[in-house]
Amino acid sequence: MTGTLESTVDVADARELVRSAPRTRLIDVRTPGEFAAAHIPGSRNVPLDVLRAHHTELTADHSDPVVLVCGSGVRAEEARGLLAAAGLPKLTVLEGGIGAWEQQGAPVSRGRGKWAMERQVRLAAGSLVLAGVVGSVAAPKLKWLAGFIGAGLTYSALSNTCGMARVLSLLPYNRTPEQDVPSLLAALT
Repeated sequence: MTGTLESTVDVADARELVRSAPRTRLIDVRTPGEFAAAHIPGSRNVPLDVLRAHHTELTADHSDPVVLVCGSGVRAEEARGLLAAAGLPKLTVLEGGIGAWEQQGAPVSRGRGKWAMERQVRLAAGSLVLAGVVGSVAAPKLKWLAGFIGAGLTYSALSNTCGMARVLSLLPYNRTPEQDVPSLLAALT
């Protein structure tokens, strides 16, 4: 695989790219908690929220391929847009994310168990809906909480974004204290 990269690659092509171009960077844009639980060996964690805040500080001084990884491909695709705008030339997204990587039997490094962001969103949304429904027995206006969460989930599905995941990614549970921005950004250049 030389020249221009496709916008996405499947697991087999990503593994071949890493094998044939050893300077390929695997960048995992999930939260530090998700990365700690399971990640591709040799990948670096540069969380999407760090990229959102600091992508303009990047300089495109290399032409090595970068494979972006997340849980399913949605966050990696957003990261690809940010990095392309910063001038990084060879960016591609791993189709299906870490889930597809594991499904294909590719190696995964495992650490302490943390919940995936999707699972955290389901817990938070479900808990808020349940609280709204149960609480509406005593305070009828609480039913609107359930409606608000339902509207948010509908918008999330239609726009393929998730505001609740963005908020949850800021919680201490999903962060590590040693997020040194310059070294994280250096992983990309």
